[in-house]
Amino acid sequence: MDDETAAYAELYCLSNFSFRRGASHPGELMTRAAELGYTALAVTDECSVAGVVRAHMAARETGLALIVGSEFVLEDGTTLVVLAPDRRAYGQLCALISLARSLAPKGAYRLGRAELAGALPDCLAILWVTPALTEETAAWFAGCFPGRGWLGVGALRDGSDAERLRVSARLSAATGVPRLACGGVLMHRRGRRALQDTLTAIRLGRPLAELGTALAGNGERHLRSRRELARLFPRPLLEEGVRVAARCRFSLTELRYEYPDELTGEYATPGERLRALVEAGLADHWKDGVPGEVRRQVEHELSVIAGMGYEPYFLTVHDVVEFARRRGILCQGRGSAANSVVCYCLGITAVNPTRQQLLFERFISPERGEPPDIDVDFEHERREEVIQYIYRRYGRERAALAATVITYRPRSALRDVGRALGLGQDQLERLAGAMQWWDGGTIGDERVREAGLDPESPVVHRLIVLARELLGFPRHLSQHVGGFVISRGPLAELVPTENAAMAGRSVIQWDKDDLEALGLLKVDCLSLGMLTAIRRCFELVARHHGRSLGLGDIPEGDPAVYDMIGRADTVGVFQVESRAQMAMLPRMRPQTFYDLVVEISIVRPGPIQGDMVHPYLRRREGLEPVDYPSEAVREVLERTYGVPIFQEQVMQLAVVAAGFTPGEADGLRRSMAAWRRKGGLGPFRERLVEGMRERGYDVDFAERVFQQILGFGEYGFPESHAASFALLVYVSAWLKHHYPAAFTAALLNSQPMGFYGPAQLVRDAREHGVGVRPVDVAVSEAACTLEPSPDDGPALRLGLSLVRGLSAGGIEQLLTARRGCAFDDVTDLARRASLERRDLKALAAAGALAGLAGHRRRARWAVLGVEPELPVLRGTAIEEPAPALAPPGEGETLVADYASTGVSLGRHPLALLRPHLARRRFRTAAALREVGHGRLVRGAGLVITRQRPGSAGGVTFLTLEDETGVVNVVVWQATAERFRRAVVGGRLLGVIGTWERRGEVMHLVAGRIEDHSRLLGRLVTRSRDFA
Repeated sequence: MDDETAAYAELYCLSNFSFRRGASHPGELMTRAAELGYTALAVTDECSVAGVVRAHMAARETGLALIVGSEFVLEDGTTLVVLAPDRRAYGQLCALISLARSLAPKGAYRLGRAELAGALPDCLAILWVTPALTEETAAWFAGCFPGRGWLGVGALRDGSDAERLRVSARLSAATGVPRLACGGVLMHRRGRRALQDTLTAIRLGRPLAELGTALAGNGERHLRSRRELARLFPRPLLEEGVRVAARCRFSLTELRYEYPDELTGEYATPGERLRALVEAGLADHWKDGVPGEVRRQVEHELSVIAGMGYEPYFLTVHDVVEFARRRGILCQGRGSAANSVVCYCLGITAVNPTRQQLLFERFISPERGEPPDIDVDFEHERREEVIQYIYRRYGRERAALAATVITYRPRSALRDVGRALGLGQDQLERLAGAMQWWDGGTIGDERVREAGLDPESPVVHRLIVLARELLGFPRHLSQHVGGFVISRGPLAELVPTENAAMAGRSVIQWDKDDLEALGLLKVDCLSLGMLTAIRRCFELVARHHGRSLGLGDIPEGDPAVYDMIGRADTVGVFQVESRAQMAMLPRMRPQTFYDLVVEISIVRPGPIQGDMVHPYLRRREGLEPVDYPSEAVREVLERTYGVPIFQEQVMQLAVVAAGFTPGEADGLRRSMAAWRRKGGLGPFRERLVEGMRERGYDVDFAERVFQQILGFGEYGFPESHAASFALLVYVSAWLKHHYPAAFTAALLNSQPMGFYGPAQLVRDAREHGVGVRPVDVAVSEAACTLEPSPDDGPALRLGLSLVRGLSAGGIEQLLTARRGCAFDDVTDLARRASLERRDLKALAAAGALAGLAGHRRRARWAVLGVEPELPVLRGTAIEEPAPALAPPGEGETLVADYASTGVSLGRHPLALLRPHLARRRFRTAAALREVGHGRLVRGAGLVITRQRPGSAGGVTFLTLEDETGVVNVVVWQATAERFRRAVVGGRLLGVIGTWERRGEVMHLVAGRIEDHSRLLGRLVTRSRDFA
């Protein structure tokens, strides 16, 4: 082999998972190395294997050999690269990374020679040579890795290459450690050098202009051509690297995940225990005998589960759910697990799949050969109890949360790059503030101009180029919302673990996509605020109405509840309180549980983009005939009027009409989910169309089905998931209808959650006849509570926790002091509760001292007069006349209410501004509801929600509130761009546009938008914004 074609394996390469060091994605490095004809590439991120799964996936596409390794910088400054030649070595490497990470705070590690001793008996190692490397260090290295160590020599063209060669030759001769060539690569191409320098500045927290020699002297630490490497290195060093690479045969495909098997109890095997639990569940659900079709389905599921060895997984999830139920924590499984009768019998899910015509293969498919995914929602405020139970049950050495890779987005990229370039903080905040969630993750020149900067100026242009390049780069690892990985043996031998930011938690270095790519199981313990609210509501109903309720105790099919839902009277109701859902409800008018399942699913990108919504509604209303090309298709689509709404229906169509097996149909479903990013639906189209044609279906019908599949794209909604959520829709709607005071109190006590803030929830409750009483130190508890009322039903008392600036400790001290006897005055309160002055000021600002001091001005005066009690005057009352302070006006009270609690029991702010708005001819929401279709109108209100769904083609939806109700505003993309500043930041907007109505569905299509926020003065209002 001549010099121009010398073989080369790069054994020292960092990706961008060496955060703020590497300047290329793992896939970019693998692809470039393959293009250059390398023999192999080692991805050796610093004390991490976080990027190797991505590299592994790229290696499978390119055919290039991937070597798994890691770089370590020891406490004495020595740099080592450790490679895993086989599975045992890989486990040792992961264990060492875990140890090093455990010895330091999150994001750091600590490793010295002592920790290395005997830790890596099967690993290969490279000692990175610097001109200052000593013989003592080389001798220690030789002893630590006998016959498994090499001196790594770099050629960086920094003036020290010859010295590195001389030092390495001398140390090799002295210690017997051979040499090899490696690059210390930080980027796949030289063109990333500017970004790599910027990352260095970000990492060091200093501007580029101040870094000097801390920056690389050139751009040589990239993947170079073999011809260039042959000129830089002696041939023996290149050949040695190739020989070392040949010894590294480990692949991530060798990882075998064994789930814990200690939950068998008195049974001989996990399978026997699982069957016993399922049989108990069958007996409980079907007390009059198990129907034959259910029995056949259970046997089928148990056979598949046993064949794939997943019994321990199901037992583990069952154990977690049972713990939650023993502790009174509401929980419910959802997602594809609701397709399983086994999950239903185990109590993991509450949906009977035999009643919903769900599809088990959507959950587990032997043909797919991938693990199931069971998602269980727990109360969001009590999920930590479940998480800590898992840690106690299995130990932190066997259980950890999956990671979430936090990546650079426009705002974070602009801030970090801007600091590196030395821009001022005020400029960076203006620039970051111009980037909005709806900009699709891009940095546009127009947004930069909006911030008052010129995108053509040299510095700003450089900032934009570098920030755009940085988008999507990993920034750090965080913890997944609840995805647990639990292993039979030490987890650290499978994947490294590290400390999470939250005390008492550990995370692995792979995210959910990495786990899925390798076929590793996880248990998703997720949080859901509505479950917290429902449990709190149950407690209030039991305490004040004497009725004990659980999720299974809610009466089914209540017509009054469905009528309420059909009127879109759903503020606070789970899943159907958004603007889009409220617009759909009067058209759908759900009357059954299955209607709710469809309602949840139809207002989704998949059905919308697949043009399924309008045909469904027309057929439901009897305006369009429903036809089926066969009885088999009728069985699949009849419940949705011939329109495929759910992923399961698409899968069933493929089975009954095109001859797919259930497993092949699930392959179609998975391809649907990824085709926009990766393509790959072509073969399925041919199979689908040809299969239907062979079975006598019209080609047009087959093509129409395929086009609907394309419309689903990655957004198709599973019926199983919708059915699980529909249960909570109905339960929350039932509670709202029958116990509105308790329901509102529970929602307030579970904030933040949902589309609406406390002000809107309180307003809605009052509109439903609930009396609401203010925060009062004499009677309020920490949470919102119910009190007896002469009216029909209890009144809602606002809680102390709503008071902004009032500390949790202050609330506890106040309640403890109040248990003895009532407070005489503000001074008595301050002294008995030992409240700090800031807590007293917060209470005064919120009007919570009215019973002790009068209006807010007097309360503030009283707080100012509170002084520490002198021992000589203890117990002596000093009477002072109250000052003649005029009470605050209505406007001042409103401002104080919103500033202190976000809730006012007085008039709506726009009632005070109505004369001003009327002069501008803005109608109230109530007046607009009387206007006919197509009229040009003017409306105004406080912005309470902004929403720009990815499926809406750039349309923004605003909800404006005034003293008479709300107005839904539709803002087309061109209009939103024209009035962007008002749409993004306005708090009080005036909208001129066309009024559209269809029955009870009404909205204002904006033509012009005016920002009148200045009229609010010091009034602080907040909107809830959603993508």
